[in-house]
Amino acid sequence: MKADIHPQYHLIKVVMTDGTEFLTRSTYGSEGATLNLDIDPKTHPAWTGGSAQLLDRGGRLSRFNSRFSGLSFGKK
Repeated sequence: MKADIHPQYHLIKVVMTDGTEFLTRSTYGSEGATLNLDIDPKTHPAWTGGSAQLLDRGGRLSRFNSRFSGLSFGKK
């Protein structure tokens, strides 16, 4: 491996949106830096299974469903 081409890997403190903190190793910042999260897995709908619904008014999803509605992939 080439010398001096890899980023520094050190401990940082991560602060979640609810104020909880934990230490982890990262290449972010410098030793002892603090990373404040704007979005975290405890509150964001992508991780919590939020109630976001897919709205489609005759667009891509409707065209896809009408085009491929007759296909069956091994289902009987």
